[in-house]
Amino acid sequence: MVLIVINLIGGFAHLQFETWFKWFPTIIQVVVIIIFCIQFGKQQTDGVTFGKVFGYGFKISLVISVLMIVYALLSLFVIFPEFTDQALQQARAGMEAKGNLTEDQIDKGMEITKKFMQPIPIAIFAFLGTLFFGTIGSLLGAAFTKKSEPEPEIFKDNP
Repeated sequence: MVLIVINLIGGFAHLQFETWFKWFPTIIQVVVIIIFCIQFGKQQTDGVTFGKVFGYGFKISLVISVLMIVYALLSLFVIFPEFTDQALQQARAGMEAKGNLTEDQIDKGMEITKKFMQPIPIAIFAFLGTLFFGTIGSLLGAAFTKKSEPEPEIFKDNP
């Protein structure tokens, strides 16, 4: 939900094309997953392993990725429908600013860019991008979490 709120604020404040803002939600996502992984490790009483903590973080990343598909589609086609046109204008301006592309090359580049602004590619990139950075957060969270061995069976209460 935090990522959605950040993206909504960025959209309404017209920050979505600012370089610093493009990475802000991703950084927040990674930091939050690291914190969740560390907290998960602290709550475990039956041993903490890298794999266990990573699995927990990866599951969180999967849930976030699915939610971000829904949000990305709603955002681009319902909440901020003008974003697509603005993104295409930004892409054209960026290609023109390079100065080494012909008009024909720019037009071909824009055709490819338009193909990626369709619902299925957007959903795929939202899912994969969020999952990729979530996996990084999960790996870091698992690495930063203090590991412990499970309590031996002999010390556990037996009914």
